[in-house]
Amino acid sequence: MSHLDWEKLSSKYIVRENWATLRVDSCKMPDGTLIPDYYVLEYPDWVNAIALTEDNEIILVRQYRHAAGEVILELPGGCIEKGESPEEAIRRELQEETGYQFTEIEFLSSLYANPATANNKTHCYIAHGGRLVGKQQLDKGEEIDIELVSPEKLKELVLSNAFGQALHTSGIFYALIKLGLLK
Repeated sequence: MSHLDWEKLSSKYIVRENWATLRVDSCKMPDGTLIPDYYVLEYPDWVNAIALTEDNEIILVRQYRHAAGEVILELPGGCIEKGESPEEAIRRELQEETGYQFTEIEFLSSLYANPATANNKTHCYIAHGGRLVGKQQLDKGEEIDIELVSPEKLKELVLSNAFGQALHTSGIFYALIKLGLLK
């Protein structure tokens, strides 16, 4: 516990749905100041991966993101389901979205999406040794195009601001450093 922690006095849920939960908390700051209406979005934690095939190509996905109103270039990934570890979730998501299985999954980072208003984290991995084992098994509402790029092309894409998802971009930078492509 830190001297900066707030005390939560009460919580009330306003929206409780599958993909969006909104609550309002009443809090007290360490100096005694009351914050009567602090809104918090609750989401499940997410996973994504820089996924390298056996041929050292990186699998990227392109899909429409309705809130942005754009088709976005991203890393494969998704939500962690109840009872899953982040590593189990990324293995499942990789196979569902890309049709590939991987021999090794290496942890890179865990970051909050927006800790001021949301409670979830994104866990990022590097997946090695990807081998195509089947077709995509997409969820209802998903349409995903797959693109294979070299590590050098990934670096070029991220440095030219080609990715629309901030947490994917940060994971790519971690991976480029780990792979020795960025110093």
